[in-house]
Amino acid sequence: MKLSPDEIMVLLDNVFPQVRGRYDILHMDKDETHVRLKVGAAQLRPGGTVSGPSMFGLADCAMYIAVLGAIGPEALAVTTNCSIDFMRKPEARDMIGVARILKRGRALVVGDVMLYTEGMDKPMARASLTYSIPPIKGAT
Repeated sequence: MKLSPDEIMVLLDNVFPQVRGRYDILHMDKDETHVRLKVGAAQLRPGGTVSGPSMFGLADCAMYIAVLGAIGPEALAVTTNCSIDFMRKPEARDMIGVARILKRGRALVVGDVMLYTEGMDKPMARASLTYSIPPIKGAT
């Protein structure tokens, strides 16, 4: 790992202050990154369920954290593609995103994120993401 969970949280606080306090890194190793979305009224939609945009945000943030852990403090890594399948109605409680990097190349990182309602075994959604990594400075 190029960055620890604490180092990533400091980086997020500096480059994305708008998400401060919404996510926690629960676990991180070379294979998986587990991120919690703290669900409150702002993340709910009518019917008492977590909104699709909130679930997308968790998937994207979990993969971004996994990418930062793998490549280091590169804030300009960006999402180039995301596809999400919503499979079940999540309950109105915190959600966990489990991110895995499936392939890391020179310019792209491909991964997936399974989204769970905290305490539930079955996933609520599955996302497939691709991130673009900025070129190394000075590389030709």
